[in-house]
Amino acid sequence: MTSGEVRNGKRISARAGGRAARLSARTADVPQFNPCPPGQSGGTYKPLSETGIKAIYDTALKLLSELGMGDVPEEFRNLALSKGASLNDRGRLVYPPVLVEDIIAGAAKQFVFHGRDPKHDFEIGGDVVRFGTGGAAVQTLDIETGQYRPSTLHDLYDFTRLIDTLTNVSWFTRSCVATDIPDNFDLDVNTAYALLAGTTKPVGTSFTLASHVDPIIDMFDLALGGDGKYSERPFCKAHISPVISPMRYGEDAVDVTMACVRRRVPINAIIAAQSGATAPAPPAGFLAQSLAETLASLMLVNLIEPGYPMIFSNWPLVIDLRTGGFSGGGGENAVMNAAAAQLSNWLGLPSGVASSMSDAKAVDAQMGSEKALSALAAGLAGANMVYESSGMMASLLGASFEAFVADDEMLSHIYRIIRGIEVSDATLGYDAICDAVLGEGHFLGGDDTIAAMQRDYFYPSMADRDDPRTWADKGAPDLWSKARDRARETLASHYPVYLSNTADSAIRDRFNIMLARERMRPPA
Repeated sequence: MTSGEVRNGKRISARAGGRAARLSARTADVPQFNPCPPGQSGGTYKPLSETGIKAIYDTALKLLSELGMGDVPEEFRNLALSKGASLNDRGRLVYPPVLVEDIIAGAAKQFVFHGRDPKHDFEIGGDVVRFGTGGAAVQTLDIETGQYRPSTLHDLYDFTRLIDTLTNVSWFTRSCVATDIPDNFDLDVNTAYALLAGTTKPVGTSFTLASHVDPIIDMFDLALGGDGKYSERPFCKAHISPVISPMRYGEDAVDVTMACVRRRVPINAIIAAQSGATAPAPPAGFLAQSLAETLASLMLVNLIEPGYPMIFSNWPLVIDLRTGGFSGGGGENAVMNAAAAQLSNWLGLPSGVASSMSDAKAVDAQMGSEKALSALAAGLAGANMVYESSGMMASLLGASFEAFVADDEMLSHIYRIIRGIEVSDATLGYDAICDAVLGEGHFLGGDDTIAAMQRDYFYPSMADRDDPRTWADKGAPDLWSKARDRARETLASHYPVYLSNTADSAIRDRFNIMLARERMRPPA
């Protein structure tokens, strides 16, 4: 064809080779720009109507003021009674609606979640969406065998240094339990140490008992160089479930909450009721109870200290009512967590929900679909902190290195959708349309195209966009194998040194750290 060739039904000018050269030259010096960074503004997806929100909220207030909370530890019960709560005729602690609404009004609406490196700091609240991790998987999908095995402290450290390189994991909460460490103080302190060693992003952990809080915060002070340093930039939040569904406090968790407030540890107060088991099966009734329970957690924290930094984490969990087993994937989980985010945002409170808790055991199509639909729903609903969003598999029983890598790319697509489409005179491109129609008849290489290429489009590195023949010539790679290769490369090369020798020695002298120094550097 002397006048050009036809591609996808369009005639392309014979000058395409020269245009490609010009395009390459024009884009060579264009700075790389991430069109979908963390921190996009959500809130466009609203599964609940305003009437539905009000009905759920009113029911939650009624549960708190009439049914009330059981199993209230004495110290907190006395504090609550002195602040306006009372006991009903069943001896349960009840909160009058006016007290609840006063607490909501005075609660922290936004606060900064610090990283040890300030470049990782971000503000929680409003409609800003960020994805991170969570979970307590007891099994790891072995990167070499492709089979599940018990999770270890080494796995936790490796997951931590892996996410240290992943753009879309804004914070790291331990994703697995080190099953090779006894379930006592050693487990809590070694978990915290692995987080210190592997990343300077904000992190989260849990404390089994209140007595574990002080020594672990002391360890953080040692890492930062002196007494009180942690409280200046609290980079680790506590994951606590102060309420046990249905509608009762947990004594150990209440004690941990009080200890964390004393040491200035930000609190992620998690309600994780399960539909049809510890909460009603109908979604509306579930949301009413779980909202009441999350408000009961807010009452606990704010009666101890008004305005204390707390994430209002209302995580609806679903069980398969045919079997009674937990199900992390599915549309019900997605819509209920999106609704929970909508309720929190309606109250103006920093919100946390869960997503991407795939039931899949392999890095496959089931994993991708279940993770994407729930992460997208949570993000579009405007959840501030979306937990479990990376790496989790097998209904939260497992964690996977390959899944962390694949999920990071998925989350870029999610952020791009949340970002939406900006409309302006410049982006409408009237002049560019006229120039193309009256000129060469296409937009290839145009200034608007080059600008949009950098500004508006995300280009995945693992999702395959080759034609079938090229794909086959490359060995027909699948996502699992690509993610495995990427994870292996990172784990072989990224051994960050985030603790000075002095700090590490001081920590090891005081605590029984079971992560060997030799394991924290590349093999000889």
